[in-house]
Amino acid sequence: MGDARQDRASSKSNRKKGGIAVPQVKVSRTFEASADTVWGRIGGFNALPEWHPAVAGSALEDGGRQRRLTLGDGAQILEEERSRDEAGRSYTYAILDSPLPVANYVATLRVTPSGGGCEAEWSSTFDAVGPEDEAADVVRGIYEAGFDHLKTLL
Repeated sequence: MGDARQDRASSKSNRKKGGIAVPQVKVSRTFEASADTVWGRIGGFNALPEWHPAVAGSALEDGGRQRRLTLGDGAQILEEERSRDEAGRSYTYAILDSPLPVANYVATLRVTPSGGGCEAEWSSTFDAVGPEDEAADVVRGIYEAGFDHLKTLL
């Protein structure tokens, strides 16, 4: 099954941190598959290599609370799961160490039923390291690449 090709992507600076706007990126995609099917594919904290084309490997650390992602170019990203809601099909994580142009990055991956299928949403807030629009473009591209590849797997 593919998706209904309803995408929504947005970037804005609307959350305030000490009076300074913080970038926010959100990408949503509607899939024909059920929420349980999509969550079963993407909901595991260590599942990114199974559905995201940029992630070559993932190893759990710190008792499973952290994952060390290895990208196709060999770069690594260390992330920590902050919360999980299996019933609500979501988890929130933070980047602890990364070559990406972001700091204080916190993201949520969520899947909700929608009609006969579901909507997957990946959203984050962060401080840009360098130009804000460039950081937002990098993050948005990561989310879109993941969802684009996911639709080919369902």
